[in-house]
Amino acid sequence: MSKIASHITIAMDGPAGSGKSTVARRIAEKLGMLYLDSGAMYRAVTLLALENGVEEDITKLIDLVKQCIIEFDDNGKKIFLDSVDVSEEIRTPEVNKLVADIAKIPEIRHEIVKHQQRIGAKGNIIAEGRDLTTIVFPDADYKFYLDASIRERAKRRYADLQEQNVKTTIDAVEAEIAARDEKDTSREHSPLQIADDAIRVDTTGKTIDEVIDIIVGHINT
Repeated sequence: MSKIASHITIAMDGPAGSGKSTVARRIAEKLGMLYLDSGAMYRAVTLLALENGVEEDITKLIDLVKQCIIEFDDNGKKIFLDSVDVSEEIRTPEVNKLVADIAKIPEIRHEIVKHQQRIGAKGNIIAEGRDLTTIVFPDADYKFYLDASIRERAKRRYADLQEQNVKTTIDAVEAEIAARDEKDTSREHSPLQIADDAIRVDTTGKTIDEVIDIIVGHINT
């Protein structure tokens, strides 16, 4: 794949474990684009809530989010919260359990969207999350919705947790993902949904390279 020269925006949505993070990062690397991991931003805010003990004090949390600085480095592989690398801390079970509740708060989402659009204004960006095609970048040049069966997504997440030496079971992970799906799709503000003009890609049983080829094929046509 060659790098693209034009100033384009690619937005990608999908549920947890659909493969969008890995796919988006790989495409960014191959096409010379900026990668924005919106999920990591919400995880960073969740970590911020936990560290300051304001999980249930929404007013204080909103103030913290307005004041914090979230930045990416190493093509989105690292995320910094107020200049501190929190790439590993945002992937803990504690953050996993709370992030959906934090992410559904309208005022929090409003602030994060402003951060995302600021980063997106730099151009030549591929951004992934749960409301990128519908709310953050509704005028994106290309929109994709990645999906997979819940069992497939649970297997992927379980494998990641195993590498982190987190003790759990695949059934527990599947239950957690199902609960996350329910919260993401039913929240009142910016629910996870498929944009009318988004291309749906089912990643079940497909390798990362196969998914990338499908998406890049659409971009190059």
